[in-house]
Amino acid sequence: MEDDEPGLGLRKIIHVDMDAFFASVEQRDNPELRGKPVAVGGGGTRGVVAAASYEARKFGVHSAMPGQTARRLCPDLIFVRHRFEVYHEVSRQIRAIFRHYTPHVEPLSLDEAYLDVTADIRGIGSATRIAELIRARIREETQLSASAGVSYNKFLAKLASDQNKPDGLCVIKPGHGAAFVQSLPVRRFHGVGPRGAEKMARLGIETGADLAAKDIAWLRANFGSFADYLYRAARGIDLRSVSANRIRKSLGGERTYDEDISSGSALRAALDDIIEIVWDRIAEHDTKGRTITLKLKFTDFQIMTRAKSLPHPVDSKAEFARLSREILDEALPLPMPVRLMGLTLSNLEGEEGEDRPPDTAQLSLL
Repeated sequence: MEDDEPGLGLRKIIHVDMDAFFASVEQRDNPELRGKPVAVGGGGTRGVVAAASYEARKFGVHSAMPGQTARRLCPDLIFVRHRFEVYHEVSRQIRAIFRHYTPHVEPLSLDEAYLDVTADIRGIGSATRIAELIRARIREETQLSASAGVSYNKFLAKLASDQNKPDGLCVIKPGHGAAFVQSLPVRRFHGVGPRGAEKMARLGIETGADLAAKDIAWLRANFGSFADYLYRAARGIDLRSVSANRIRKSLGGERTYDEDISSGSALRAALDDIIEIVWDRIAEHDTKGRTITLKLKFTDFQIMTRAKSLPHPVDSKAEFARLSREILDEALPLPMPVRLMGLTLSNLEGEEGEDRPPDTAQLSLL
């Protein structure tokens, strides 16, 4: 994507995604782990995999999987405890590299961000070349690999970054977006999980081309409010801008599980995993809030939220964890299995308008 493409008026977006970030950091720092199947997280009876190396993924091990299941799939799996302070430090290094090339950086998680390089402040002349330079600097400065996607909007750039993983680069040029999207299985679309893909398959939709063949009225009848997104996505359309200075209303995260979870012990283990990650984000931003919200999406896609508000800000991880667990325990037993769980801390210090709903970012750890 060169800067002199005539008359297109398009943005130049890069999506950078670190490869198996947590696990790769552990393999970098411990040579004995290199080339071996590694899982970051708990391997005990209630442990959950937070991240898996590519060697482990070959056996079917993935994030949010119970540790016992992961060990059955891969008997030689090596579990290591997470070191969030190290992951944060590496993330700060990576973001400094991003900001050398553009001030327009929208982090999605510790290991993933959108960059708008339309202005090309370094005069490099090509978004693709900028992505190559960023990947090279990440490797040189952190000894880790990153994959990148380059395109003219966020949706396409994110799809592209996943296309040639690990350690890959993919460019979707103007005019090629719709064809690229329509060649993909719908499961690759951000927001379409296993259950959503199953529903689409029952309706005869397997690929982006199948989706693009449906009109908006049909999509709304079958997918409700999700229809407009699907209609645009099937055509490679995304009008969202890269937002470097979003006003933060909450801090949190959510995780979609490949297999629905229903037992109390599995739900508590999943919650403990999210508590660790969300509190680390809270500590990174050095903020406090008064309301904790638990979000549960059931197997039928219905959503339930439960919240606790305090007269004072939550000021410790122990209090955050205790209140989060209380919210879950009070909701048990659940009416059906859960496919997604999330936590947010809202009513942040300095925030006006405390009745606004929390903004929950999808946790994308790998």
